[in-house]
Amino acid sequence: MIPDEQVEKEYLRLKKEAEAGGYRLNPDREFVAGLVRGLLTNTERYGYPACPCRLATGERETDLDIICPCDYRDPDLTDHGACYCALYVSAEVASGKAEAKPVPERRPPGGPKKGEARPSGRVAGSLPLPVWRCRVCGYLCARENPPEICPICKAGKDRFERFI
Repeated sequence: MIPDEQVEKEYLRLKKEAEAGGYRLNPDREFVAGLVRGLLTNTERYGYPACPCRLATGERETDLDIICPCDYRDPDLTDHGACYCALYVSAEVASGKAEAKPVPERRPPGGPKKGEARPSGRVAGSLPLPVWRCRVCGYLCARENPPEICPICKAGKDRFERFI
């Protein structure tokens, strides 16, 4: 059982990160507390915060696309006003001008196949350093290796892909 104090601490951390990155958490605090409890449970269970609304395999490589914030958050927010689990919502939903609606699953059944190419928008070119792209928020940086944590959305290093 996750103690309420731990849920509150994680909620505040997520809220701060969301706001710093231009995102909003669902204003239904009780609902969000349940999601945060699920994220913490999955972190204890698997070692990473897999989306509590999806079935994780326990293999980080296979579950990378559903580690919160998931790869589908931004397109879900754009198309439906909320991410799949409704932890993150649009400004309209957060302000009460719209309601969060059910979001259809974008994830392929069973998750992405290993080695499956994901659309990246790669372009040909010659640069002195490789360019890395955060698959969660699209942040780009040119350096030898991707950053440990995305400065925009706080996704981990393993959420970056080589862009160029």
